[in-house]
Amino acid sequence: MSEYNAKNYTEQGGDTTHFGGKVIFEEGCEVEGLSGSGGSGEYTLPIASAETLGGVKVGAGLTITDGVLSADGITKAANQAALENNAELSDVVTAINTLLSALKTAGIMTADAASNP
Repeated sequence: MSEYNAKNYTEQGGDTTHFGGKVIFEEGCEVEGLSGSGGSGEYTLPIASAETLGGVKVGAGLTITDGVLSADGITKAANQAALENNAELSDVVTAINTLLSALKTAGIMTADAASNP
C-alpha cells in the first residue's frame, strides 16, 4: 500500500487551508475576501519605493509598449553620443590643465596661492 501525502489540505474544521503545490485559477473563477490595506476586502497594490516592491505610474518622459517601460529619447545611439561628448570634454579639460601648468612653469602665470582659512 503506497502512502500519499497531500500538498494541499484543509484543517481546523475548514478554517485553515495549506497550499504546498501549484494552485491554478481557471478562467472565470473569482477570489473573494482578500484583505487589503483599507480592510475593504479588496487588495490595494502598495506604492513602490526603494524599500517596497509595488506599483508605479508612468510619468512624463516614460512610455510602456507591450509591457516594456522605456525612457523617451534614451536610445543606444543617444547614449553613445553622450559618451563621445563626455570623452571630448575630458580631452579639453586635460588640454587646458596642461596649458595652465606650462604657463606657470614658464613664469607667465603665477602658481596657485595656498588657500587661507
